[in-house]
Amino acid sequence: MAQNILEVRDLTKDYGDFKLDAVSFSLPRGCIMGLIGENGAGKSTTINCILNETCRTGGEVRIFDRDAVADEVAVKERVGVVFDENHFPDIFTPDEIGAFMSGIYAHWDGAAYRARLEAFGLPARKAIRVFSKGMKVKLAFAVALSHGAELLILDEATSGLDPVVRDDVLEMLIDFVQDERHSVLVSSHITSDLEKAADYIAFLHEGKLIFCREKDELTDCFGVASCGSAVFQSLEPSEMVAYRREDYQYRVLTNDRRAFAKRHPEAIVGPATLEEIMLFYVKGDVQ
Repeated sequence: MAQNILEVRDLTKDYGDFKLDAVSFSLPRGCIMGLIGENGAGKSTTINCILNETCRTGGEVRIFDRDAVADEVAVKERVGVVFDENHFPDIFTPDEIGAFMSGIYAHWDGAAYRARLEAFGLPARKAIRVFSKGMKVKLAFAVALSHGAELLILDEATSGLDPVVRDDVLEMLIDFVQDERHSVLVSSHITSDLEKAADYIAFLHEGKLIFCREKDELTDCFGVASCGSAVFQSLEPSEMVAYRREDYQYRVLTNDRRAFAKRHPEAIVGPATLEEIMLFYVKGDVQ
């Protein structure tokens, strides 16, 4: 069994006015990877290219060590997808969705699907149009988890959900990867959710991959320093990733907060959240 469930190599999509530029990353089995970035950074384009919903300009995608294009049918049999919007016809009921899916997936498990509908509190015979957004997301999860999927791909699936439902989704994702055979790729702008659940973070900005690193490494190493003008003027470029000038101080993003604090005891240095890291890269200045 391949160690990486998903491998993206030099993935490129050129729209003319926007380019996803040679993005590469790998997702190991048993892990959750969060895909972050500002709106328009290329998160959905990346996911759509992985799923062949969008034809890529260049690069390669391998899932389960198979080519995602040449072996598309076999690959998608083992991939579950949840988008931020309902993609099922609103006039259908969950029962009808289940009957429809049983004709699509070779390993559709009707009993497991019905059990998940019950566990999620979803009425099997009511039209989807009367469901709340949270109920529609849970229905999408019920489908995604009922055909033997080994890889879940979520595109802003928790966007607009209340904190209780989002927490339910995070628990589902963590449970899903517990056997170390399954993995999750989830794009989200709610970075606090990814801090709770993700093992890896891939950060896109303006179509380029800024980094793909272990989440614990990021939160352990990166820091935000607050300092005065004298300390700031003494900093070497290698000590800062980016900075922001405020009324009476500078705030500096560093990728080695312990070394920074040791060299500059006058500065106040604390750990950086994923949101702060993203904001400094997107809105900060570079010396």
